[in-house]
Amino acid sequence: SPLPACSGRQPKPSCSRRRAPAFHRSSSRLKPQALLTSTLASSAPTHCSFGVRSLLSQPPPSRCTRVQSRATLAAGSVCAWAGGWTSHSFPTLSLLFYPPRHPGVHLLETVSPALTPLPSAPLQDIRNTVGNIPMEWYQDFPHIGYNLEGKKIYKPIRNKDELDMFLEKMENPDYWRTVQDKMTGADIKLTDEQVDLVHRLQKGQFGDVHFNPYEPAVDFFTHEVMIHPVTNRPADKRSFIPSLIEKEKVSKLVHAIKMGWIKPRKPKDDTPTYYDLWAHEDPNSILGRHKMHVPAPKMKLPGHEESYNPPPEYLLSEEEKLAWEQQEPAERKLNFVPQQYRCLRAVPAYSRFIHERFERCLDLYLCPRQRKMRVNVDPEDLIPKLPKPRDLQPFPTTQALVYRGHTSLVRCLSISPSGQWLVSGSDDCTVRFWEVCTARCMKTVPVGGVVKSVAWNPNPTICLVAICVDQSVLLVNPCLGDKLLYGATDQLLESYVAPEEERVQPVQWATATMEEHSKGVRLVVQHSKAVKQVTWHGKGDYFASVVSDNSNMQVLIHQTSKRWSQNPFRKSKGLVQCVLFHPIRPYFFVATQRYVRVYNLLKQELTKKLMTNCKWVSSMAIHPGGDNIICGSYDSKLAWFDLDLSTRPYQLLRHHKKALRSVAFHKHYPLFASGSDDGTVIVCHGMVYNDLLQNPLLVPVKVLKGHVMTLDLGVLDVLFHPTQPWVFSSGADGTVRLYT
Repeated sequence: SPLPACSGRQPKPSCSRRRAPAFHRSSSRLKPQALLTSTLASSAPTHCSFGVRSLLSQPPPSRCTRVQSRATLAAGSVCAWAGGWTSHSFPTLSLLFYPPRHPGVHLLETVSPALTPLPSAPLQDIRNTVGNIPMEWYQDFPHIGYNLEGKKIYKPIRNKDELDMFLEKMENPDYWRTVQDKMTGADIKLTDEQVDLVHRLQKGQFGDVHFNPYEPAVDFFTHEVMIHPVTNRPADKRSFIPSLIEKEKVSKLVHAIKMGWIKPRKPKDDTPTYYDLWAHEDPNSILGRHKMHVPAPKMKLPGHEESYNPPPEYLLSEEEKLAWEQQEPAERKLNFVPQQYRCLRAVPAYSRFIHERFERCLDLYLCPRQRKMRVNVDPEDLIPKLPKPRDLQPFPTTQALVYRGHTSLVRCLSISPSGQWLVSGSDDCTVRFWEVCTARCMKTVPVGGVVKSVAWNPNPTICLVAICVDQSVLLVNPCLGDKLLYGATDQLLESYVAPEEERVQPVQWATATMEEHSKGVRLVVQHSKAVKQVTWHGKGDYFASVVSDNSNMQVLIHQTSKRWSQNPFRKSKGLVQCVLFHPIRPYFFVATQRYVRVYNLLKQELTKKLMTNCKWVSSMAIHPGGDNIICGSYDSKLAWFDLDLSTRPYQLLRHHKKALRSVAFHKHYPLFASGSDDGTVIVCHGMVYNDLLQNPLLVPVKVLKGHVMTLDLGVLDVLFHPTQPWVFSSGADGTVRLYT
């Protein structure tokens, strides 16, 4: 049929005939999924010419209305888009080919938009006229593309702020199914079918509801002979002619058999092989020729006593049976008692048969088959080389003074920061203050209860001692030494001004009565349960107390200047044994029965949890540098922890024979000591190096004795002098001893 003219150009009649071969040559170099554009030239009245060119060579489209059409062709699927470009005055047709096997592109059918209708492709009103460019380019413009007349297509007006969007979200019931189209900028409400499709895709299901992924597969291959098989190919000619290659192989095998090159396999010998368990090994065998070979152990040959009818002289009498039963199993000559039966059928099963067979297998399995070359190593060389104790001096070696005066066991000790005064607490309900150099008791304070712990304030400008008695902590001014010093301490305590509003505290602060004031008591901190330990912070204003209670009120921290107490822990982590303040950093150590927890007081969080590998921690001490800690336990272990190294003990020392009651570090010398119920104090050298790559050096240097065991208790507390390499120890014998 005649075609309308296009651009006033008349193509030559032989154009299609000349361009076809060139197209086929060029199409073989294209990819299988090349996109070809066919330009319809509509000017010839009787001829139709198609110019084929790649879409990549076309100018970028500014407005494209696409009509999709799908047709199934023999070589593949063709997707055709018909539309018009505003930059050209002629319609175009695009064909997309998907050949299944052939790498080239073949033009099988050309569809003219003016002549052939596309019933399977409904027209879609696509508002976007931007083209294939990123939509971010239009973010700052009020329009998106242009229409056919060249006018701007403006975006929907969006002047909603966050409040309007929130109100729309609350009031619009379809807000959850409304999405914004990035191509047009308009809001689109999803239909129920589209929402269901999204839900199915999110769950990993198929998009089509009616698609069944579990349809039964049709197996078109069968073992039965079919009239029209899948491959209806005639049999090859080589199936009926003997193979010359196989004939040549067979002739070579026959020749090799005749020449004796290929011998038939020997039949297997099925006759059983027996071994004599009691025969001597052949010295010419492989194992026998080995000079280091050890033969397998031989069992003793069965004798007459193992017979079911032994001679009478092998049967045991009643006295011999009784003596055999009283012997140890390893000392018996026979593992069984010989018995006599009338016939073999009357013999019962041996009760220890499986047990003895198992032991025999162990003998054969565990016996070495070859002698090991003995390594000539001196056992002393395996012990690590430690420096000699005389090279590690000074350390306490001899007992110098004995402080006598208590009538019961002395539980605790503490020393003043200057090292001049010593305080001791005992079960005789008294606290005694001693002069260190003369062993003279300067003052005795009756407290009316068993003293569990004493702690001298480490601040040298404050003369104050904390004493644990029953359910209270007494703050005592011993009034020893410089009058200006202990006078200033009283003035500091009396300058306290109570706050206007009384705060709720876990304890009660009370001022001492006149009678208590005369004894030196200044303040009384009443607790709800019995107090078993008190320890000061390095600056001397705060102190912590441990209460014998299995609740969250076990550990309390008190501030002396403000008379304020607080409970830092909300939950109980176990039975708390003792607590310590870090000497430098704001850390707080809490030792339970099996663990030591390190808390950061500033961040108020748990920093580290140390595994002691001990059953019951009894005491704890921290190195003056703050990076190492030792723990004593009731199962006679001393655990040294390097906090920078690991949460497990760097070393476990088992020097004591009984439970450890106390451990202590020296403030200036590399010394630490431990006191035990075996009545001894062991002093060790513990050098901590500044080099992080060098491990601490731990060397036991001296065992100090002197305390007398009383009520199965020995040394209850140990303490180092603040400046001298001296150590104090208190024992169950009611004495305090000084070793220098």
